Amino acid sequence: MKAYDIKKGNVVEYNGSVYQVRDIERSSPQGRGGNVRFRFTMYSVPGGNKADASFDGDDELREVDLTRRQATFSYKDGDAFVFMDDEDYSQYALDAAAIGDAAGYITDGLGGCYVQIVDDLPVGLQLPTSVVLEVVDTPPELKGGTATKRPKPARLNTGIEIQVPEYIANGEKVWVNTTTGEFGGRAD
Repeated sequence: MKAYDIKKGNVVEYNGSVYQVRDIERSSPQGRGGNVRFRFTMYSVPGGNKADASFDGDDELREVDLTRRQATFSYKDGDAFVFMDDEDYSQYALDAAAIGDAAGYITDGLGGCYVQIVDDLPVGLQLPTSVVLEVVDTPPELKGGTATKRPKPARLNTGIEIQVPEYIANGEKVWVNTTTGEFGGRAD
């Protein structure tokens, strides 16, 4: 597969390891006859180690067959997160390294997840775009404050901290974008 055909989310072999492409930057040539270069931000599968690499548009990369299975978070077993396949109920255990920062968005019974599988081994997780989490610790709203709405820190039930509007209180459920980690509104 040529570098210019690769899209975000593709899984490729690079330097003898398997990587998922998370971000692609395209740089146009300076002057005539220059080649378009592609800079990939990739994460190793499994392991999640970051790698940056640049390629010419015509460089060949071998795409690795990645299966995505829709699954629901079942339970935590030590350091492993166990997901159950929504179709055939197989269980996939992903260790903390494979989950990485996604751990802060995983709650009991979280559905809409995709477990990524390479060579029959679960290697990665794709979260739903946003999840509902509960605010467990945030300062109270300042009464009679200025008219500007300042964001304030809020710790959520999974341990992560995000910025929320001042009117959000402890115990409220909020939508959180799993890509940016940003507040997405109140959840009912």
